[in-house]
Amino acid sequence: MTDIQELDARALKTTKSLVDLVDPSMLGLPTPCGSWTLGQLLAHMTGQNHGFAAAAREEAPGLEVWADRPVGDDPAGAFAESAAEVTAAFAEEGVLERSFWLAEVRGGQFFPAPTAIGFHLLDYVVHGWDVAVSLGRPAEFDTDLLEAVLPIAGHVPTGPARERPGAAFAPVLDGPAGAGLFPRILRLLGRDPDWSGPRG
Repeated sequence: MTDIQELDARALKTTKSLVDLVDPSMLGLPTPCGSWTLGQLLAHMTGQNHGFAAAAREEAPGLEVWADRPVGDDPAGAFAESAAEVTAAFAEEGVLERSFWLAEVRGGQFFPAPTAIGFHLLDYVVHGWDVAVSLGRPAEFDTDLLEAVLPIAGHVPTGPARERPGAAFAPVLDGPAGAGLFPRILRLLGRDPDWSGPRG
């Protein structure tokens, strides 16, 4: 596998290890991802994995393939199945020569495979953090993963679109000079690195 495929597989493995800690009683927990509960976040993450897998297979899926998939009473199992599917799809021979149709990005566009896999890498590092802090745990991604994600985060378009309800990312947040890699990534995507949700 190339670097981007290997990095993505490792990021997804780390995120899966966090989702493995989730049981159905936790699905109502708040997350730093907008107004979503942990159950809504996991439904989104699971649906996106299936969507990216279909795109990698050049199926040009419509929006319905990317739809949220509720995780029911087996959140870890539902997510693990989706993670295995997208990892296998990204590892197929010749995948990097393909173009992925991403129906949800900029109104629907084709992207070169390495770029599309980079989008997935960004999402699952950030969503892995979302899951971790919702559970009151640290998100421990390797430094080389974060170094790869930082420039991707820096190229996410800014502007009024980020202020709309349901935007994928909130407006960029200011932070202290010299902040670490993960806080810089999070602030570029509108996440507060110090977020802490209520526990109940």
